Amino acid sequence: MDSDGWPEGAGIRPLENDRQAAVPQPNDRGRVTGNRLDNVDPKKKVKACIVILARDSDLQSLRETMRGFEDRFNRRFHYPYVILNEEPFTEEFKNGIRPMTDSEIKFGQVPKEASDPQAKGMTWWGYPPFIDQERAARERAEMGKNNVPYGDKESYHHMCRFQSGFFFRHPLLDEYEYYWRVEPHVKFFCDIDYDVFQMMKDNDLKYGFNIAIAESPSTIPTLWETVMKFVDKHPELVKPNDDNVLRLISSSSDLDHYNGCHFWSNFEIGSLDFFRSPLYLEFFNHLDQAGGFFYERWGDAPVHSIAAALMLKRSEIHFFNDIGYQHFPLNHCPSEPYLQKKCICNSEDSIDWKIGSCLVPYAGLYPDYKWDEETYFKKTNPYRLS
Repeated sequence: MDSDGWPEGAGIRPLENDRQAAVPQPNDRGRVTGNRLDNVDPKKKVKACIVILARDSDLQSLRETMRGFEDRFNRRFHYPYVILNEEPFTEEFKNGIRPMTDSEIKFGQVPKEASDPQAKGMTWWGYPPFIDQERAARERAEMGKNNVPYGDKESYHHMCRFQSGFFFRHPLLDEYEYYWRVEPHVKFFCDIDYDVFQMMKDNDLKYGFNIAIAESPSTIPTLWETVMKFVDKHPELVKPNDDNVLRLISSSSDLDHYNGCHFWSNFEIGSLDFFRSPLYLEFFNHLDQAGGFFYERWGDAPVHSIAAALMLKRSEIHFFNDIGYQHFPLNHCPSEPYLQKKCICNSEDSIDWKIGSCLVPYAGLYPDYKWDEETYFKKTNPYRLS
């Protein structure tokens, strides 16, 4: 036990002790750590939030997720939560969630009808007027017969479309620059003792991931050809250099096919301004008009990933190797000893180097895809509290 009566080495400590741990001290590598975030220029201080899409039925699983997320990260940095639902949350749900954090929580509803002032004239969760709902129902039934993952789940189609084109437009997110997507049922395995958001902003990082896998081809039969029609309108997106990650998603020089690789979007930390950009909005609207969110089962993960590959520089995409994470049945767990010191996961369980992972080709194409130990501490130390 330490002087506070807290088990030595415990990853969870009382909040007041975290706030007192601002006195810089040298650690075993000679690096000085302490509360250097106090020195951040207020004009450059990041505005960020944790975004969660949930339902009342997720109450217990979300309580567990938030408890783990607070213990691993947010008890130190106190970023606000924005929790959204397509239906109004009950008071029981709100009262069950509030004790999980001392950070601000904003509960919001996704506007369904285009007539809702928040919807800005668009259908956010439902069928836009250009979709043939009878055809959509027939296609869902067919997808169910063919075992297309979640293809027969009507609400799943609405969710994928919302996450692809609307979550970042919700008024509760208007004041923020960055978001961290968190979902019920997920687990975080490693202590995250630096301000992830400030680090991303200061290093001009726009999109962060920690699992990359291949999409089921049956969910996206016409997605790539629809993307290519957009690229035909914007040939500048296909750069003749290696300054993007296009080779991850299409190994052919003429981009004649999509291999399905994508960043698994149930974990993502990103720039809201990227998704709010005119180019991304045009891209989403192009896909939306094609109907694939309803006539097929286009997911937000390939949509986000293809957009990032087309529109972002490789230097703006970051692999969060240090954040151990589970969204059943897949795990990411770092294997490096200096990272494992802060984790409770087994790296042998990680999907990273197993069949189905796209981190294997990613590492082969871009050898500097993850930071080495020296770079990791150089990049994160300015944002570490202790």
